Amino acid sequence: MKYRHIFGPVASHRLGRSLGIDLIPYKTCSYNCVYCECGETTMQTVQRAAFIPEDEVMEELRSLLSTSPDLDSVTFAGSGEPTLSLSLGNVIAMVKEEFPAYTISVLTNGSLLTRPDVRGELMAADRVIPTLTSAKQETFEAIHRPHPSLSIDAIIKGMEEFRREYRGEIWLEVFIIPKINTTDEELALLSDAIKTINPDRVQLNTLDRPAPESWVQAASETDLNRIRLLLGEEITQIINLSPPVSGSAGVLGEEKEMISAMLSRRPSTIEDIITLTGMSGGEVAKILRDLEKAEEIRSYRGARGTFYSSTLPDETDSKREENH
Repeated sequence: MKYRHIFGPVASHRLGRSLGIDLIPYKTCSYNCVYCECGETTMQTVQRAAFIPEDEVMEELRSLLSTSPDLDSVTFAGSGEPTLSLSLGNVIAMVKEEFPAYTISVLTNGSLLTRPDVRGELMAADRVIPTLTSAKQETFEAIHRPHPSLSIDAIIKGMEEFRREYRGEIWLEVFIIPKINTTDEELALLSDAIKTINPDRVQLNTLDRPAPESWVQAASETDLNRIRLLLGEEITQIINLSPPVSGSAGVLGEEKEMISAMLSRRPSTIEDIITLTGMSGGEVAKILRDLEKAEEIRSYRGARGTFYSSTLPDETDSKREENH
């Protein structure tokens, strides 16, 4: 069957061979992060809703998982914030009940961990991976451009409360942007917050793909190692300096070839590809990342955001973009 809400498996640095589940329409999120691989947020909200019929997601999962694929993780991720979906708890429960051999991971920005209902739905997951980039509201806003109702102090308290209730593993992602959250003050406050949250792991990450904002730069290996020591080398690891956890899963070849062929004919944004293919935003973002790392495509900034092409932009590309 053709899958619209699940994608992969992909080779993940953090999770190994990972099957993605996308419960959110592109690009619905409580944040509008300056570094997001999926681009600009088009629907910013903190209101939970049933965005996608959960029976469709469950049907796709049953179809694939009943074949007993070799997976390290069944991962709720994709093109938005998964905890915004009211289907999250039910889909997690279905996978745990019908396919208990699989490990369930949830990638979340953590903004809704302030809510008891969200924390409750995540209890059945094996692993929750929230993001924390700063303990200062000003820096939090600069990096995540969050919904106006969100406070980093409240989010940190929500993470602390979740840690007290939750029996699974918490892997805390810290995304590093040089000169933004790397000062001594920032790192001291971040270290204090991490100690109160008490995650099982801290995972340092930095830019390795096109960002919505051109000023966002990658941290150096030297900086990442320095920060790792400051945050505690016993539990802190640097994500993108190592190969994926287990083997090279790769994205589904047919979809990868289709997107590659599309970009050889016309430069496109993620939104363009989603509209033309009907694929999930999470799947498209993963394929573009894979193609760019293989140097099969390139990216550049255009009037409508980040464009991807099999060649560098020229006058023809500019005209195509203007006429799109």
